[in-house]
Amino acid sequence: MAITDAPAPQGAPGGPRKEPWSGLRKLLPFTTIGVIIAALYVAWTFYSRHQSDVEATRAAAAKEQEIRQKEVTAAFGSGEILFNNFSADKGLLKRGEHTQLCYGVENATRVSLEPAPSEELKPAYRHCLEISPKTTTTYKITAFNAKGASKSESLTVRVE
Repeated sequence: MAITDAPAPQGAPGGPRKEPWSGLRKLLPFTTIGVIIAALYVAWTFYSRHQSDVEATRAAAAKEQEIRQKEVTAAFGSGEILFNNFSADKGLLKRGEHTQLCYGVENATRVSLEPAPSEELKPAYRHCLEISPKTTTTYKITAFNAKGASKSESLTVRVE
């Protein structure tokens, strides 16, 4: 028998070996690209959802601020002096009678009344003081705000 240099049969000891992973090596570049595309898609999905959440949060905060501003404007007005009330319980008195003179003012820092009452007046939403005029008297209330503006109203109490 002659010894030849013929290759050994496949799978025989010393013969060429078929690698079991050789087919996968051909697919490896394609699977890597697929994994990268999938990772990019997942990242884009999370980023877009995050951006949507941020925009929704900003919109909600802006809406809440708008609601607060409306409430503040409704409660305190535009800063303009407003008289809620300036009235007397009785508009017609007999000599010696007394009545309550009530006023209410918003956005004022100081209030004055002519003729001057015995007590000091302060800005209030509602405040009453007792008056007892001897003759028909016109009362003039003046309110001043922090900007230096003023507003006045008048009321006449008749005495018979």
